[in-house]
Amino acid sequence: MKLLVPVSFQRWFSFLLLPFFLQACTVQRQMNKKIDHFFAHSELMRGHLTGFALASPVDGRILYGKNTDQYFVPASNAKLFTFYTAWKTLPDSIPAMRYVISGDSLIFWGTGDPSLLQGKLKAHRALDFLKASNKALYFAAGRYTGSVYGEGWSWDDYNDYYQPEITELPISDNMISLQAVSGKLELSPGLFQKDLFTDSTFKPEEFIVRRDWKTNRFQSSMQQVPAGYQQQIPYQTSSSLTASLLSDALQKPVGLIKKKLPDQTSIIFQSRKEDVLREMMLPSDNFIAEHLLLLCADSFQSELNGKDAIAHALSHDLAGLPDKPKWVDGSGLSRMNLFTPRDIIKVLHLIDSAVADRDKLFSMLPSGGKTGTLKNAYPATDEPFVYGKTGTLSGVYNQSGFVKTKKGKTYLFSFMNNNFTGSAVEVRKELVRLISYIHDHY
Repeated sequence: MKLLVPVSFQRWFSFLLLPFFLQACTVQRQMNKKIDHFFAHSELMRGHLTGFALASPVDGRILYGKNTDQYFVPASNAKLFTFYTAWKTLPDSIPAMRYVISGDSLIFWGTGDPSLLQGKLKAHRALDFLKASNKALYFAAGRYTGSVYGEGWSWDDYNDYYQPEITELPISDNMISLQAVSGKLELSPGLFQKDLFTDSTFKPEEFIVRRDWKTNRFQSSMQQVPAGYQQQIPYQTSSSLTASLLSDALQKPVGLIKKKLPDQTSIIFQSRKEDVLREMMLPSDNFIAEHLLLLCADSFQSELNGKDAIAHALSHDLAGLPDKPKWVDGSGLSRMNLFTPRDIIKVLHLIDSAVADRDKLFSMLPSGGKTGTLKNAYPATDEPFVYGKTGTLSGVYNQSGFVKTKKGKTYLFSFMNNNFTGSAVEVRKELVRLISYIHDHY
């Protein structure tokens, strides 16, 4: 039965709500005026391209916008799109390997899982499974069809910890770890120790050790290694090296074969998706980001390719973005990526809805003054008021995420800065000043 409400009551009720509506409009106008004043009077923010969006988490509606439809290089803000794609695509436990048993052989294929012996996650369930098998082990290589580097990556960063190579079966972050032991360098995995050479003519600028560009030959100076010294260097990957590293870790032979992935395989599940995503977001791990896209590709095709995963995401779970992004990698290392602030607001809203549990979501994001890449951006407090993702390259500093206010509200925000020539630290300070003002007053 339809309830009929007298017109007179409707008018009376609307009249009661009018003051609250007018108050909300007044607060909104005041907020817009203050933010306009910030941009008009911040000399630093006037000297480069800026974009800012503040939005409601309820429906994603933008409450304040500046250049929200303009394209920016996102840097690691691209990981928000990787996060959402992985959250929607992957099961609660990450598939580590696919395998079949054929006679006296166990043949396995990589899925792109980045957690195997990774520095923090240290996942080993797949290794335990292989070690316990009484079958002859064979790694079937060839699923990955992309390049070892993402599109637009800087080739001369090959020695830097933040740019390991992309492979179908990554091991130990696809990096070697070096540490000082009694004044000498010790390499892990130990398989690489024989490839360390000393050279008195080698004059390192930043590193004690540098890898040759095209080989796994590591040069070190003759100088005494200081106590506590640590370094991570990406190694040059290959299918044969992967098989050797597995054999060394398992202490049993691992053969290398070429065999197409069959339609029916068994799966070894390894790490929790939530743990892997957290380890990507807090330290902004590029290695994990790229391999999450391979895992997403593994869910719908036999080839492992990040570009295919991106195209699939943009035509499915991310089909409703306001502006079509140029999205070329999972980590944001490439300057070829281009996103608008309102696209980032949209994906933040989608993440918030998909995860559904704010406490869980915020535990996977850097928090201002407390964890991850936002730890040093905001003052340390018992209860952080910013949770989000940073993005930094030369001339690029972005922050996007959630800001909680003293009045108990939560807003989505995306603050993007491109093409500045000064210090990213100074840009960050100005950005923090505005976000802190919103926290304090709204």
